[in-house]
Parts: sequence; structure tokens; C-alpha cells
Amino acid sequence: MTSTQILTPIAAALLMLGAGASVQAQTQTSQGGAAAMSFFVTSAGSGKGADLGGLEGADRHCQQLAQAAGAGSRTWRAYLSTQAAGGQPAVNARDRIGSGPWQNAKGEIIARNVAELHGTNNLNKQTALTEKGAVVNGRGDQPNTHDILTGSQTDGTAFAGAEDMTCGNWTRSGSEGAVMVGHHDRMGLDEQPPAKSWNSSHASRGGCSQDALKSTGGAGLLYCFAAD
Repeated sequence: MTSTQILTPIAAALLMLGAGASVQAQTQTSQGGAAAMSFFVTSAGSGKGADLGGLEGADRHCQQLAQAAGAGSRTWRAYLSTQAAGGQPAVNARDRIGSGPWQNAKGEIIARNVAELHGTNNLNKQTALTEKGAVVNGRGDQPNTHDILTGSQTDGTAFAGAEDMTCGNWTRSGSEGAVMVGHHDRMGLDEQPPAKSWNSSHASRGGCSQDALKSTGGAGLLYCFAAD
């Protein structure tokens, strides 16, 4: 019996192991991508500052971007709260986005459920990707666009009281009003918790226009979550 004949079964086994590893790698890769994506930061805002056309317009924006990225079969919701006004009750962002888990375009888990999302989550500059899988500019980048519109408190609920924290429930784009934003990169002017908050860092200054949002490091971007 030749050495080649002796090694043939070993070689065959190695080939089978290699094939198995290849299949496993392909399976792991397939867990990412648009089809599995259930969270993203919008690659663009409305272009009208915090005027998103209300919650309906914001949800439509999320849906359209997801559709363009190949994830339009899911039901997308903007992570936004609204305040009680005109006889209508407040809406909490945390109640709009389903139950999770949520993962980005690369298959990285952001949070497994609503409690984890508002507790110790995996949302940061490296994981808070756009629907295209791109990193969003943060503090230190030019331009800085780390301010993400939320209108929410740290627990994902709406603000009470008359002070505007949602730019007229997402209908204002002028010098009136203000909006609460979060920092997707978890960085700010200091090391205090608000500076590192992904959803409730500070209010806009100078109103609700695109220029006002830019002045503190924003571009009118949103968090979008698949609710199904």
C-alpha cells in the first residue's frame, strides 16, 4: 500500500472538516445583512430639522430607508416619544418598537429586549450603524452628527409638562421649541451620565431648524427599530 493510499482517508476527513467550517462561516455571515437587520440609525434626516411630519412621517422615513436597503418587509418604527397635547395622550418611544431582540446590519446584537435597551445595552459608535451598515460620525469627526432625535427620557418615556421637548411633536422646523437628543457614540463634553446617554443627553438650542440641530452636533437623524 502506498503512502498516498494511506493518507487518502485522512485527506478526505480534512476536506470534510474544511467544508463544515465553511458552511458554519457562511451561516454566521448570513445572520447579518439587510434581511436580518432590525435596528439602524438613519443615514439622513428629513432635511427639515425636527419637522418629521409627526410620528407617521418619521415611521415612513424609517420604512423607506429600510426598503431601499432591502429590509422593507419588516414593520419599522422611529424611536420617538410625543408629549400630551390637543387632547391626545403622550406616546412613549419604548412602547413603539416591539420586544426585540434587535441587531444592526452586521448582525451585532444591540439589545435583547426593551429592559436591556434601556439598561446595559450594546449601542455605541461601532454598533449604531446606518441601514447601509456605515458608521455615523461622532464627537471628534467632521462634521459631528452624534445628536440623535428622541424626545425621550432615559427610560424611553415621554416628558410631562408644558416644556417642549419634541419640537411640537415632530412638526416644527423654526426657531420655536426644542428637542431632546441622545448621543449614539456615548460621548459628550464631560463624563457625566447625560453626556454618555444614547437617548436623553441634552435639548437642542436655538429651536428646531436644521441649523439649530447642527449647532450642537446633529443632523436630524433617528433611531429606527423593527417592531415585528
